[in-house]
Order: sequence, then C-alpha cells, then structure tokens
Amino acid sequence: MSARVSLARTSPLVLALLASSACHVEEKPAPTPPPLSAPAAAPAATSEGDAPNARAEFIRSRYTKYEYRIPMRDGARLFTALYVPNDASPSRKYPFLMTRTPYSVAPYGADRYRERLVSEAFEKEGFIFVHQDVRGRFMSEGAFVNVRPHLDKKGPKDIDESTDTYDTLEWLTKNVAGNNGRAGLLGVSYPGFYASAGAIDSHPSLKAISPQAPIGDWFRGDDMHRHGAFNLQLAFHFFASFDKPRPKPKEDSEDDWEGVDYGTPDAYRFFLSAGPLAEAEAKHFKGERPFFREIVAHPNYDAFWQARNILPHLRNIKAAVLVVGGFYDTEDLYGPLATYRAIEAQNPGTKNSIVMGPWKHGGWWYEKGDKLGDADFGFATSVVLQDLELAFFKHHLKDGPEPELSEALVFEAGANRFRRFDAWPPREAKKGRLYLQASGALSFEPPKNTEAESDEYVSDPDKPVPHTQEMGNDWSTNYMAEDQRFASRRPDVLEYRSEPLERDVTLAGPLEAEVWVSTTGTDADWVVKLIDENPGKMPGFTKEDRWAGKKDKGGQQILVRGEPFRGRFRESYEAPKPFVPGEPTKVKFAVNDVLHTFKKGHRIVIQVQSTWFPFIDRNPQKFVPNIFEAKPSDYMKATHRVYRSQAMPSALEVTILPALDE
Repeated sequence: MSARVSLARTSPLVLALLASSACHVEEKPAPTPPPLSAPAAAPAATSEGDAPNARAEFIRSRYTKYEYRIPMRDGARLFTALYVPNDASPSRKYPFLMTRTPYSVAPYGADRYRERLVSEAFEKEGFIFVHQDVRGRFMSEGAFVNVRPHLDKKGPKDIDESTDTYDTLEWLTKNVAGNNGRAGLLGVSYPGFYASAGAIDSHPSLKAISPQAPIGDWFRGDDMHRHGAFNLQLAFHFFASFDKPRPKPKEDSEDDWEGVDYGTPDAYRFFLSAGPLAEAEAKHFKGERPFFREIVAHPNYDAFWQARNILPHLRNIKAAVLVVGGFYDTEDLYGPLATYRAIEAQNPGTKNSIVMGPWKHGGWWYEKGDKLGDADFGFATSVVLQDLELAFFKHHLKDGPEPELSEALVFEAGANRFRRFDAWPPREAKKGRLYLQASGALSFEPPKNTEAESDEYVSDPDKPVPHTQEMGNDWSTNYMAEDQRFASRRPDVLEYRSEPLERDVTLAGPLEAEVWVSTTGTDADWVVKLIDENPGKMPGFTKEDRWAGKKDKGGQQILVRGEPFRGRFRESYEAPKPFVPGEPTKVKFAVNDVLHTFKKGHRIVIQVQSTWFPFIDRNPQKFVPNIFEAKPSDYMKATHRVYRSQAMPSALEVTILPALDE
C-alpha cells in the first residue's frame, strides 16, 4: 500500500498542511534503544521508483532515519520518526527540531525518506529532525480528539497535548545519543496548534517554538467559523477526508484524503444544489464524519467550543517564541494574531515576536510570496521569513548569532515593504473611524444628518453573493486579494467610497466594525469588507502597455480585509438572539488586523453584504435554534437596512499610523 498522499487530489488546505509537516523531517543514526525498524542503506531512488534528485540525495547521504514508539505517561505509544545527522556523536551534538502532526509522518519504514525538510538551508545546517503522529492518528496509539482541550489540573496519568510533548522530549533527551539537550517546536496550521500547546508548561529542553498559522479558537475566528458563521467549504474539502474513524494504528493511503466529489467544476452551483446543511451528512458524508456531527450538535459557543480555545491556557511558556502568520490566510489569520497577544499578555519576561507577511495559508513555505490573486507585492517575500526562522532556531538551539528580530516584523501592503515595530499594534497608531455616508460616500468625519437615514438591499439565500469569481472546486484562496468590482455590481451589496486621497493613509492594527442595521427577517449575517480602489487612470500605464497585452489596473478594487458575522451572536456567542423585524440594532464585531497603505489618489472603499457564498454557509434569515437543522422552508428573502446618522453612525474603527515624515 502506498504511504504517500496523492497531491493531485488533495485540497489546498491539505497541501499547505502537508507542506508544513514536511518542514521537519530528516535522518541519521544514534539512538540508544533499538528502533522499530533498523536503519537501511539509502537506495538510489525512492521505493516508488521516482528519479532521484540532488536535494533528496543530499538528505539521504547526510541523515539516517530511525522509527520509535515513544511511551506516554498513560501507556499509549506515539509513533515517532527521527532523522539524525550521520556525524552526531559525543563530540558533535545536535538539537532536536520537532513537529507533531495529525497529517501522517509518512513515508513509513526506516529505508523510506522524505525528500524535503524545512528548507535546503535547514537541511545543510543540521538538526535532529523529529516527526510524530499525534495521539490516535495514523501509526500512533490512543484516541484522537480534534483540538484536544488543555487540562489546567492533571493527575499522574492525565494527558493533553502539552503532556504528550513533554513526555516525548523527556524520552528523546534521555535516549537519543548525540543530542545537545535542546529542542525546538515548529509547525504550520494544525501542527502550529501542537506547537502552541506543546509550549505550555515547557519541558526544560524546549528553548524555541514557532507556531505558524496556529489554530486559536475554532468558533470565533479560525477554520470552522468566523464569529459563529460556518465555513462551508472547509467542511467539504477538509473534514470530508480528514475526519475518518481510525480504530487502530494504520499507515496513510490515498483513500485517507478523498474529499467530496462535486461532480462539477462549478463550486457555487454544487453548494447551492447541495441544499441546507441539515441534508449534508446523509447526502455527502454518509454518517462517516463524527466531527461534523459534533459541529452540528454545538451550533453555539458552548462548553464544547470553549474548551477548544487554547488561548487562555498559553501560560508558563519559557521558550522563545516566533509566531508566524499570513495576512491573506483564509483559514488561520485570527490564530497567529490572537496567539501572539495571548502569549504576550500571559507570559511576562518570555521573548515573544510575530512575523506577518502577504501570504496565504502556509504559503511562505511553498510559494515565493511575490503576488496573490490580483495583488502584486513586488518581490519574493517568503525568503525574508525563511532566513529569519533559521537564524531564530540556530540562535536558541545552537548558540548562533542573535537574529535581527524585532518584536513585530510586518508586511505593509500598498507600500510593499516589511516594517519593524517594537510592539503590535504599533504604539504610535491612533484610533479613527471611517463612517458610512449618504450617496455611497465614506469619510473620517461623522455623519451630520439627524434623521434615521439608511440604505437597503434584498438578501436572497437562493441567490447569495459569491465570495469569489473563481468558481472552481479547488478551493482557491486568491479571493483574499481579489478585485471586488464583481461584487459592487450586485444589488445586494452596499458600497461606500472615499474621495481620492490627498495623501497616503496607513492603517496598522485591528479593525472593528460597528453597524446599525435592521431586517424584515429575524436573523441575518453581516459581511464588512475593506477595499483599496486604484485610480481610474493608473500612473505610468500607456497605450503601448495595452497593445502589449498588459493588464490595465485602473479602477481595480483589491480586497484588503473581509469579515463575516452571524447576527444572532451580537450580544453573546453562547446565547443567540433573534432580531426584532424592523428594529434598528447595533452589531459590533472585531475584524482581523491589517498593515496597509492606501496611496495618494486611491480611494478607501467599504462594502456591506449579507452572504459570502460558498465560503460561508447561508443564513436562513429566519431565526431557528440550530441553523445546521434548518429546513428548506426556513430560508427566506429579507430586506436589510444599514443606518447612517448622528444617532446611529455605522462605521469601521481603524488604527491609523502616522506617516514616516510626520
């Protein structure tokens, strides 16, 4: 049976996560206890018959692979693959660099090697790379629990992800020859969560961790939900394949990553025809997805989801921390920002830094980072992070020189440069508000009208606003920086535009939407989008450019940030509340951070809508206790209003960074 994942049939999320888990792998001999399988001579090609390449040959010639089942305090054994530099010895010792993953440490077998590590630079530098199947996944024993809750109080045999990490490092430092007694944790996305969790009550050997695109809270902002609004595509792309029962240890196979067959390249049409979520399990999951059933059973922010919020537990972290995230990450943008803030607040004295770049989910590992969607960032941004990360681990694990690492290294889109800050958000940033005005205007000045003026639109769940023009079924993430003019032409999207800017305006830090709304229904979602609109005539674009086939970006509206909010949770995530039809109501919610410069001559644009499909599932617009159980008859058209007056000022609160010359 093949132990490789078929990348051709794997969603972008899984590709990113596999790329992340592939970031910590390698080979070598030295452990004292006998391995599960003895090291073997490296073959000239892989067992799949692939042609060897220089990088893979370097790894095989430099490292030896070992496999172990490491015992935990409750008796479960976790499958762990080690790649140890061949020259590891009492006189030449190496640190551990570990990744814990639910996505398989394949290929299995001491003679079967991965063909890439973190990067070529990491491979040449040399670490003892440790890859572990987390509890209950693939070849590890025990029961798997999605985002396993952390236990603040434990008995001698109580376990969570922090104890499994601790017990693994305890075993490794005592049993693997040639180690220098130091360890680092690294992971992207789900493995990023395990890096965060593993740092709690740190093992003494743990000196450096880098949670990258880590999960923070699966209800308020990451993966599953956005402020309670369900991520429909993720359920079909990811948990349709990931959430299969695994009663005993088992190697991976291509079948493990089979998602739902759409039967069409038109994802928008597929999800519309799929019907209400109440029909999804029987229709598409066939009762084989236990976690989807748990999602359905917990539509509100109850104890189930609260226990899976890792953020309050990020305490007693002694290792240096480098949090990494991407501003165009459609899965885990909330996570790295919230993780950085939680570690900063709850671990005084711990060195804690954050890097945010113009990247999609895990894109800093497998893309140059020079462009995304309709945005061009001007240079290969990913190299900046890759060089910095290696310097970070070399310093803390191998006594290398201190890296040039500020508190925050953040990419400024629009100006297309990285900037260093001694705090995030920047201390010098000042609060401001962008107010929705009459006739589709947008201004930093509050509205002057005293009457309850409003703009309205009809929201129809049967004709939802698409979140992207790319309606393929490959779950494109380009929408995070996509031209939004297609949405502005919809009658169910309100648009507010500033006058052309007289000078550059830089927004730096968190955003918060505060909109006064009403609906003829009893429930509604509200999506607020911040957009950068180019001048109608772009400076420097010529007739010759047009004749040469270059794209004229005049008037282009690039999405800077968008965030949906499920209106029923406006007062409490735990206790949803229906709207009173026709009654003006304030809806206030956090929008993820930005660092973006709107250049002179550009316009700042805000769009407001109530559907963002199929990224977010459709709200029936009739209040029902559990949207996952809504019947087709519950879905209804509704007229929504957005108010803009002195008494009911709808606005986006922003943080404004003074110009460098101020």
